[in-house]
Amino acid sequence: MNINEILEQFDQQQRIAIELPGVRKEVFPNLVRFVRPAPGMNFVGYSRLDEAALDTTIAEQIAYFVPMNQPFEWVVYDHDQPSTLKERLVAHGFAPDEPAALMALDLRAAPPALLESTTVDLRRLTDPDQLEDVILIEQQVWGGDFGWMRRRMGDHMEIPGYLSIFVAYVDQRPACVGWTYFHPNSQFAGLWGGSTLPEYRKRGLYTAVLAARVQEAIGRGYRFLTIEASPMSRPIVASHGFQLLTMTSSYGWKGK
Repeated sequence: MNINEILEQFDQQQRIAIELPGVRKEVFPNLVRFVRPAPGMNFVGYSRLDEAALDTTIAEQIAYFVPMNQPFEWVVYDHDQPSTLKERLVAHGFAPDEPAALMALDLRAAPPALLESTTVDLRRLTDPDQLEDVILIEQQVWGGDFGWMRRRMGDHMEIPGYLSIFVAYVDQRPACVGWTYFHPNSQFAGLWGGSTLPEYRKRGLYTAVLAARVQEAIGRGYRFLTIEASPMSRPIVASHGFQLLTMTSSYGWKGK
């Protein structure tokens, strides 16, 4: 796997050319930003800037987004240029969240363990009403309110072939969830979720949900699966053949 080549393709397909349902994309020569309907999170999804224009460009984005009275952030990958981008964002009032590892699996070399059938009670959700099981897991694992999933993911479930959600059940109780976004005109499908209730960990549920998504992506002709892995999930996906591409963080604007 040539990391630099894959990152170049990832930037072009998943950060520049990508279209997000219900989100307005604004493209500039060295920057792409996305505007969601209120009260959603707006963000700069891609930038490759000259050092000399860096502070001016950051100030321009702040001046554009602040009057909307919505939260906004700047998504930064470690290979983004210039190297001082993170430092200058902080100087302008942005603060980073916890970094995640962008990892990729070449589906042409998927390990046999992810291609096997499973005895886990695994279900692919087909009705937005079933999102209550997803919300239940996410809130118990991470805390906070995940009610926003009802509308956003419910709308995405209505788009044919766009979002695929798998839930593993134990004694009819939702125990583990993961979902995949399949973006058209891209070699990359994106894994999200991957959450297991603490009392059901180390039972193979995470692996079963991962395997189901790998098999679906292969069946649909995708080349790569990507995931922004937390410190908890990174060693798990690494053991299944995912390789580190780069690190990423979202820098949320907090104001000065």
